[in-house]
Amino acid sequence: MTDSTIAIIGGTGLTSLNGLEITRREVMHTPYGEPSGPITHGVLAGREVMFLARHGYGHTIPPHRINYRANLWALKNAGISRVVAVAAVGGITAEMYPPRIVFPDQIIDYTWSRGHTLFEEDLSHVTHVDFTEPYCSELRQCLLASARSIGLDAHDGGTYAATQGPRLETRAEVDRLERDGCDVVGMTGMPEAGLARELGLGYATCAVVANWAAGRGEGAGEISMEDVEKNVSEAMVNVRRLLEAVIPTM
Repeated sequence: MTDSTIAIIGGTGLTSLNGLEITRREVMHTPYGEPSGPITHGVLAGREVMFLARHGYGHTIPPHRINYRANLWALKNAGISRVVAVAAVGGITAEMYPPRIVFPDQIIDYTWSRGHTLFEEDLSHVTHVDFTEPYCSELRQCLLASARSIGLDAHDGGTYAATQGPRLETRAEVDRLERDGCDVVGMTGMPEAGLARELGLGYATCAVVANWAAGRGEGAGEISMEDVEKNVSEAMVNVRRLLEAVIPTM
């Protein structure tokens, strides 16, 4: 067991963490199968942290095939208590333009057939967890304050729509998401946030707006993967700056 308490889960564009002084890699086996990869232990900005690439270190695991239960169980049992989850999203509302960073405060789950709970086998009683506020307010405020301290264009709040993937959404689907009150759309926000709550982990998402969602933005044509990659690459420079700023404050 390590005395590190902070984990960073990297999404699209963040399969490794520049500046992390790696001390060791730990292979974990869980009751829910294999995680996305070994947990990387290291030092970032003077603090011990752990890092896990959500899609695998080669970015080979699609959103609907990620073993979210194994990932969160492994991190918890490695000794962490807080998780900063980095994820690429599409912008729906006008304030969610690429390549902005967003710290959502609500989430709506549109996924299906994913292992979404730890409480389903060999139970002594039925367990419910409160999910009124799905993200840790304290951790969100740390992220927001650090983003502002280094001059990042970051947005406080918004509702994350978690869709199944791996395909992108239709224009009509995005219209529905906006009617439902969603501001950004991604494919990995759930069940990750819910599992973190079941495990008692402080969890917050650092969402990078990689593109306008379908039917949004100037021209509102087909989504260009070249533009997505460009925006993600630009934004991840800022994410790495943010992580180096926020880790010492946590």
